[in-house]
Amino acid sequence: MNALADRIVPSDRAPVVASTLRALIDARAGRAPDKPFLLSAVGDDMLTFGALREACLALEERFHAAGLRAGDVVSVFMGNGIQTARLLLAAMYSGLVANPLNLLCQPSQVRYIVEHSETRAIFVADDTHDTIVEAIDVLRREGMDRDVAVVRTSPDANALPDIPTLPSRTIGLVRDETPGAHIVASDAGAMNPGDTALLMYTSGTTGAPKGVLLSHRSLLANMRNISEEHRLSDDDRVLVSLPLYHINGLVVALLSPLWHGGSAVMTPRFSARTFWNEASQFGCTWINVVPTIVAYLLNGEGAEGCDLSALKFCRSASAALPADHHRAFEKRFRIGVIETMGMTETAAPIFSNPYDETLRRIGSIGLPSGGEAKIVDIDGRECAPNETGELVLRGEQLMSGYYKRPEETRNAFTEDGWLRSGDLGYRDEAGFFYINGRAKELIIKGGENIAPREIDEALLRHPGVLEAAAVGVPDAAYGQDIVAYIVPNGGAASLDVADLRAHCLRELGRYKTPREFRFTDALPRGPSGKVQRLKLV
Repeated sequence: MNALADRIVPSDRAPVVASTLRALIDARAGRAPDKPFLLSAVGDDMLTFGALREACLALEERFHAAGLRAGDVVSVFMGNGIQTARLLLAAMYSGLVANPLNLLCQPSQVRYIVEHSETRAIFVADDTHDTIVEAIDVLRREGMDRDVAVVRTSPDANALPDIPTLPSRTIGLVRDETPGAHIVASDAGAMNPGDTALLMYTSGTTGAPKGVLLSHRSLLANMRNISEEHRLSDDDRVLVSLPLYHINGLVVALLSPLWHGGSAVMTPRFSARTFWNEASQFGCTWINVVPTIVAYLLNGEGAEGCDLSALKFCRSASAALPADHHRAFEKRFRIGVIETMGMTETAAPIFSNPYDETLRRIGSIGLPSGGEAKIVDIDGRECAPNETGELVLRGEQLMSGYYKRPEETRNAFTEDGWLRSGDLGYRDEAGFFYINGRAKELIIKGGENIAPREIDEALLRHPGVLEAAAVGVPDAAYGQDIVAYIVPNGGAASLDVADLRAHCLRELGRYKTPREFRFTDALPRGPSGKVQRLKLV
């Protein structure tokens, strides 16, 4: 069912041959040492491929001098910037396991990840230092006896952090009988594609965060898939407005240019006010966004005065892009949108709409990208076209498993090796896939299944609604009924509930119209940008 080969235009440039990030960085530095790789949107800092390799080698010496060895986890708790990117890349280059910590984590989640990951060193900035120190103090009072180096790091892209020496560790890497639930490591000089490169924690919507283990093989597979799917070459440049603790921001925008030899512009954070100016000023050829960014750009001042002629496409991922927002964005900014879909467990994308805009389907996550997908019923049988079931996945980019969670690793896969996505959806006759919602978030009212996304999209067609999320709540008569949480366009006073209800009755009918509308300043989101509906419930 993988139509990727039919959609790729071969490049005239010979591809780099590499099976690990270390080999890839070495190859890029050897081929084009003076070519820019990372540029800062807020200063003159720049990192070439050659300088990246030199920094990786210098940091590798410091890692080893501090007592860190292959397979040790190294965390980075810093905002976007060249220094943050360099630390993450150097850790993976050196055979360590990079762990980007989500800046939006609550203190309890930070403590959990610091303890569970067995991290040995945490690189922090001035604004994150105290949070980590406090987390370690609490953990020590609770009995943690592991030494963790907290390394305050300069934002200067040329500064090398001083890492204190750690006591030698006699405890080996975590092992268990479940393949994939532990870290796999080789010495840097003998690094293997199956070695663990990245430990990234999910948002923990329904419990403690899960640590997803991603190998060099899975990361490079998706770097290749992204580059080929979007026909990227060494002439391409992406604006990095998503955080690097986000699997999308890390793999799609930071790592993929290593594969195709392109470059990336690092912004400290997304700003609707500066977004188009940054894309224009640095000659970006593509942008990588999530639906929330699309909503804020549509609600912003626009791109007047900015030269966007170099932009070839906008790539959207991490959550469903409402069809009306998709059309409005393309009409207003005259930039085609390629909708994609992925998960932390798939090292970012595993679906993409075609590069050819005439073949894209609005509302669809696209076709399988570098992997396989199917829709199955409750008994595991493949569903017919247009029949709703669970989306399951298979491919080289899939995770190894959940760190130190053997049972959950086993449950994440079917007996024949397909990853259970937890998403409900269907496939049409042409092979395009569509997502209805998360299985756990499905609203069952009076025995009828209602996809929350259908209600969200109806609400977003109201001019006073910026964002919306429908959830199911307990109801004595129906089992569940519908409540809609809304971020108003101009404040709660600008929206009339009676008008909203009338709008929903026209768009959805009485049965699917929410019984209640609740206004909020923001919807809770996980690190990937997905709305956490269960937190609303």
